[in-house]
Amino acid sequence: MSLEVGQVAPDFTLKDQAGNDVSLSDYRGMQPVVIVFFPFTFSGVCQGELCEIRDDPSTFENAGAAVIAISCDTRHAQGVWAEREGFSFPVLSDFWPHGATAQAYGVFNEVVGCANRASFIVDKEGKIAATFATTTLSTARAHDEYGKALANL
Repeated sequence: MSLEVGQVAPDFTLKDQAGNDVSLSDYRGMQPVVIVFFPFTFSGVCQGELCEIRDDPSTFENAGAAVIAISCDTRHAQGVWAEREGFSFPVLSDFWPHGATAQAYGVFNEVVGCANRASFIVDKEGKIAATFATTTLSTARAHDEYGKALANL
C-alpha cells in the first residue's frame, strides 16, 4: 500500500448499489469512515468478510464510524449481491474508469484487474488513521483488526 497513516485520504465519488453517488468527502467533519476494498462480488471470502461486518456492526457503531465497501465490479452486480446479502452499508463500484479509486489508494491488482483486500480507517478530518491488508486475495482480514484500529481514533 502506498498511502501512509497521517496522509489525507484521496477523495472519490462512486456509485453505490442503488446508483447513488457516495463521496468520501460527504463524511468529512462528521464521522470516521472504514473503507473496505474487496476483490469480487459473489465470491466466498469477500462474502464472508462483508457478512461478518453486516452481522456484527457494533465495532463500527461504537466508534461512530461509517463503513464503505469498494470493488471494481459493476454497480448492477453489486446491487444484486448487496440486496441478496442484506448489506445496509454502501457497496461502491470502482468499475469505470476501471479501478481508479483502488489505484489512488495503492491497492489495485494489475495482474487480476481487481482491488486487493485492504482496509483504510479515515478519521473525521479525512486523514488515514490506520491501514491493514492481507498478503493474498484468498486470505480474509481478521475482523478484530477493525476494532483495534478504531480504538485508536
